[in-house]
Amino acid sequence: MLHPVRMSPEAGPDLVQAKRALRAAATAVRNQLIDRLSESSLAVAGKVLATVEIPERAIVAAYWPMGSEIDPRPLMDKLAKAGNPICLPVVVGPDTGLIFRRWSPGDPLVPAGFGIKEPEPSAPEMLPDLFLVPMLAFDRRGYRLGYGGGFYDRTLQAARAERQVLAVGIALAEQEMPEVPADAHDQQLDMIVTDRDTIRI
Repeated sequence: MLHPVRMSPEAGPDLVQAKRALRAAATAVRNQLIDRLSESSLAVAGKVLATVEIPERAIVAAYWPMGSEIDPRPLMDKLAKAGNPICLPVVVGPDTGLIFRRWSPGDPLVPAGFGIKEPEPSAPEMLPDLFLVPMLAFDRRGYRLGYGGGFYDRTLQAARAERQVLAVGIALAEQEMPEVPADAHDQQLDMIVTDRDTIRI
């Protein structure tokens, strides 16, 4: 488990700095576990399929993995074979939410900067029912630590205002910490699935 970042009594305005420090520590921890990433990704896929109720034909938003992130591709393959449409995130601007475009195993992807790959612009846009969310750290309240852009927070806030969706964070068990620094803009996950456990918020 990750140790919490200790904050001084006047740390309220310094939440950004606290998160920045935690991101560095969380990235280091995750990178140390990369040797078992393939095994852990398969374990996460199995736990999601066994413990998350995914309606037939529900549209699933996943992501293309970078570095030491849990690899959702084994899960994406199984869901696609089961008939669930898959889509991947597309960044449209620095201060907006994500959009999601249809992707099927084998479809081409295009580079989008920062090591991210996205579906081609011609791929149709979709509204996900289930979000598989990457993260650097999480706590059992459902708060996650992302990469600092706020994309998933804005995306989930907008989606939840329009329709019922399910946000499931996927991670290694070692990415858990007692409490992730959070404010009113941070969206809680509905569930977190690790290679060892399923946490329902």
